[in-house]
Amino acid sequence: HHRMFLEPQEKKRSMKALVVKQAKKTCSCTPAKVKDYVFSFFPVLQWLPKYKLREYLLGDIMSGVIVGVLLVPQSIAYSLLAGQEPIYGLYTSFFASIIYFIFGTSRHISVGIFGVICLMVGQVVDREIQRAGYDIEPAGLSVLTDTAAHVNTTISPVNLTSHKLLCDKSCYAITVGATMTFIAGVYQVAMGFFQVGFVSVYLSDSLLSGFVTGASFTILTSQAKYLLGLDIPRSSGIGSLIATWINIFRNIHKTNICDLITSFLCFLVLIPTKELNEHFKSRLKAPIPVELVVIVAATLASHFGKLRETYGSSVAGHIPTGFLPPRPPDWNLIPNVALDAIPIAIIGFAITVSLSEMFAKKHGYSVKANQEMYAIGFCNIIPSFFHCFTTSAALAKTLVKESTGCRTQMSGMVTSLVILLVLLVIAPLFYSLQKCVLAVITIVNLRGALRKFKDLPKMWHLSRVDTVIWLVTMAASALISTEIGLLVGVCFSMLCVIFRTQRPEAPLLGWVAESETYESLSAYKNLQTKPGIVVFRFEAPLYYINKECFKSTLYKQTGVNPVWVKAAKKKAAKRMLREKEVDSGGNQTSISMDFISEPLGFHTIVIDCCAVQFLDTAGIRTLKEVCKDYREIDVQVLLAQCNPSVRSSLIRGEFFKEGEDHLLFHSVHQAVDFA
Repeated sequence: HHRMFLEPQEKKRSMKALVVKQAKKTCSCTPAKVKDYVFSFFPVLQWLPKYKLREYLLGDIMSGVIVGVLLVPQSIAYSLLAGQEPIYGLYTSFFASIIYFIFGTSRHISVGIFGVICLMVGQVVDREIQRAGYDIEPAGLSVLTDTAAHVNTTISPVNLTSHKLLCDKSCYAITVGATMTFIAGVYQVAMGFFQVGFVSVYLSDSLLSGFVTGASFTILTSQAKYLLGLDIPRSSGIGSLIATWINIFRNIHKTNICDLITSFLCFLVLIPTKELNEHFKSRLKAPIPVELVVIVAATLASHFGKLRETYGSSVAGHIPTGFLPPRPPDWNLIPNVALDAIPIAIIGFAITVSLSEMFAKKHGYSVKANQEMYAIGFCNIIPSFFHCFTTSAALAKTLVKESTGCRTQMSGMVTSLVILLVLLVIAPLFYSLQKCVLAVITIVNLRGALRKFKDLPKMWHLSRVDTVIWLVTMAASALISTEIGLLVGVCFSMLCVIFRTQRPEAPLLGWVAESETYESLSAYKNLQTKPGIVVFRFEAPLYYINKECFKSTLYKQTGVNPVWVKAAKKKAAKRMLREKEVDSGGNQTSISMDFISEPLGFHTIVIDCCAVQFLDTAGIRTLKEVCKDYREIDVQVLLAQCNPSVRSSLIRGEFFKEGEDHLLFHSVHQAVDFA
């Protein structure tokens, strides 16, 4: 055996020096540093001067116009989901596109209204409207009386009789939505400032996908009443999905036949056309704007057919042109909505960052996660003063934007100009648009999330744990509530990680002939073992959760529990002493002596620690106990392939007696040679 000696690097860890160095770096102010800070905070200053007009402009204009055309009907439809007037959905999409143009680092993502976020906003809005004492009828999309109703919306309805003159139900709804949007934006900016982007790592792809699919069921359920033309209260809280369907079936006899037929016809047009768009997307230069066509056709049919007057169909009502004066959020509402804004902020940030990183990787550029947090935070904070609700990146519109030739963030500015045209000129023309048409548009856009069920067999084949996380998160989000579903998903995925390390794989290893490689005996054939030596690998960190598993698995794999062997020896020794007293020279004594000195079949255990990332105090204590117990039955334990962190923990934990640190080996082969 030739001992290998590696001299460790000297670690200069002076906490004081580190703090001073960091403080100097943070507090120093030079013109170059100020310039870098301004340019990193406003990415538009970096890329706009380098904008190549001839190369980029056509693609940006084309993608911006197409996304804008798609965004107009979706903004109106998703306003219904968020419990707001249609005009506020248009405001939200307009301001979000402009602000992301200034602060965003991704060239391709489309920031605006996202169905799951709208659902979460709508649930809080309905709850606060009921608390305030307004009528418990479907929120949003009521006819606006005059602009003065909006200016005085910051007054809380303490005395409701006098307050109704100042702020009606729809204006109070946007007050709640804007206040929660402001708080969510503050959370996101704070996350960027304190650089806590790591929060998103706890939201795995399977968790987010399951959450979005579960929330899609809730969205579908919340829109079902509009398809049937039913006027029932919106259920909120735990079990809202089941409560809503019970309400729908109780009131099914009140179905408005006109709304039902309109919904059916819209489905007949929208679904096949959307499928054609996806099937021929490689051949089509731009997707067919079928949603806009349906909205225009439905509005004309409703207006000239007098569907509201004749059949009592519920319509969008008056949508004003122009912009309302800015006003601050209602500070008195902040305690009511501060907690609700946390999951909204995290989901909005996680979806935005994951989409921006996905498209940046695909197109070969980089995005900054913390800057994306600032961008999406300001996309919520600033618009909250202009009657808007919460936004995030949306996958469907981002895919359209990318496939139609988008090159830079300029595309978002073009989209905002399209929405501005609608806001200033076209919006009032949608007065006669039926709500059931908006509900159909919302439901049809859930196809992508609901299709995830088709991917379950493939996901199960790839990773059963990820599939179970997806199913648990989806079921909790749909059946309990969206916020609790997200929390359940995060907790369950963390438990899965813990369970994986609690009972890890721990095989015995064999030697690959004519090499220095050792592999699992249970995984490979034709491996050899050295006489008298057992090689054992534990494939997880050794800490307080799995220390008992480590010991029991080691004893099971080696076939020898040293505690039992010691107990058996003591018992045999006592029996031998008793027999000596009865008969000093019999055959029984020799049998007992033979039992005591019975061989174990091996003299050395080599523990391969290559998969042990770290040890805690319980892990060090467990290793000490194992070594001590085996030493007492004349079996030595050697450790091999410990990483520097584990080595350091063993030395600090006084694992080795003086002069025994040479029993720590850099490879399994080296340890076996020594044994």
